[in-house]
Amino acid sequence: DLGYLPRVAFNLDNTLRKCKACGKQILTMCMGFGCNAAGVVACRIINSPRERLIAVLTNNFVPCNGRFPTLITIATLFIGSALAPNYPTLISAVVITVLVILGIGVTFAVSWALSHTILQGEPSFLVLELPPYRKPQIGAIIYRSIIDRTLFVLKRAVLMAAPAGALTWILGNVFVGELNIITHLANYLQPIGKVLGLDGFILLAFILGLPANEIVVPILLMSYLCSGQMVEFESLAELHKILLDHGWTWLTAMNMMLFCLLHWPCSTTLLSIYKETGSKKWVAIAFILPTIIACSVCFMVTQTVRFFQGF
Repeated sequence: DLGYLPRVAFNLDNTLRKCKACGKQILTMCMGFGCNAAGVVACRIINSPRERLIAVLTNNFVPCNGRFPTLITIATLFIGSALAPNYPTLISAVVITVLVILGIGVTFAVSWALSHTILQGEPSFLVLELPPYRKPQIGAIIYRSIIDRTLFVLKRAVLMAAPAGALTWILGNVFVGELNIITHLANYLQPIGKVLGLDGFILLAFILGLPANEIVVPILLMSYLCSGQMVEFESLAELHKILLDHGWTWLTAMNMMLFCLLHWPCSTTLLSIYKETGSKKWVAIAFILPTIIACSVCFMVTQTVRFFQGF
């Protein structure tokens, strides 16, 4: 409505053409900052099927609104407070900005890799109307956001979240021996988590948080405290203490943020990818590709830090 985003797409078209992608992908990435599922749906504006697939498969690397609370909380508790106790908010803002830039960089890199491997082809010409700058029509924006996007995505979210919530409750309240099922699963994942600089509970929280990124931290705290239900805390200091008591360090926090940024899409986004592509193959690739990247990045960061700490 402002006439601004089309100009962003036009100005960045040359950059994306080097990745053999389309400038309109920037518009879908902007939608992804709000919700990756909406960003996937927005890929319909890209005319080329090849470039549309690239945009669909890489939209997940733009941090959505569900991941920002986790990123901000961890950055404030472990990075901002450690580096500048008097200005934790400022430092955490810088960290989040760096993570966003990293996500955009990964988007460009993966777009380039896809366009040179399984989605080879030449970039299409960008044909885009540049509307004049104008005052936003607030009412129209709100209406379209709710009717065309929010309700459309929420319907899919409800379909995925309800059964997943029931499963999480069962895992947290059914005991095998003296431990609930969540603890048993976390212990099983512990060796993998340790290699990635995380722990089994963190990995399990991301797995159970597949329906929505917003519930990853509540599930993690529920698992740590063996409460059987999701918990909330009134202060960040209390949350910080719990994480420290369970062995968190700055390296754990760093890997948590990197994994949160790069890991697999939520179930709503995966369902949207299936609806848009009509192929389980692309859904599988959309899940596996970021999983490999997230695990690889965390592994390299962890092993590099441990190598230098060994001296």
